[in-house]
Amino acid sequence: MKRYFVIIIIMLTAWSAAVKAQDAVTRSAITFEIKNMGITTGGSISGLLTKVRFTPENLNASTLEASVEVNTINTDNSSRDEHLRSEDFFDVARYPKITLKSIAFKHKNGSNYVGTFTLTIKGKSKQIEMPFTFSDRDNVVEFKGKFKINRLDFGVGTESLVLSNDVTVNIDCEEKKQESAQI
Repeated sequence: MKRYFVIIIIMLTAWSAAVKAQDAVTRSAITFEIKNMGITTGGSISGLLTKVRFTPENLNASTLEASVEVNTINTDNSSRDEHLRSEDFFDVARYPKITLKSIAFKHKNGSNYVGTFTLTIKGKSKQIEMPFTFSDRDNVVEFKGKFKINRLDFGVGTESLVLSNDVTVNIDCEEKKQESAQI
């Protein structure tokens, strides 16, 4: 019985690794910028996981879902990072992920699109629009987008005389194309 259990654990571990490899991003950068005391500062969040089925010829059937682990926030200042992870800001103990899920896409021109998404931070969901570029070359798919949010809409921090409410988020993601059309 013990041997059977060990074999099952090994098989599940191998399957889990294969699934993660299929959905793994080959290169990504999620960065943010905010003014603090009038000076633009920022950081990054890593650990991007995506499920993308984006076909420029069929935008109505296209979907995009993404998430990041908030505990990966990095501003190059460990004490600020810990404060951002606390209940005062992101409360990662209760809300470990930020998610983005597509609602609709519009083609602008060339490789330029606009997506309407549901963004969820700290259990609060808001609809946002994000202009982005999408390219598919040599079995590599690239997505670059940028949007602005009001951090108070998501309960991130409180009113402040020194910290801006507006946050700009940049997404740059590249993945190898998968047979299942997931990247």
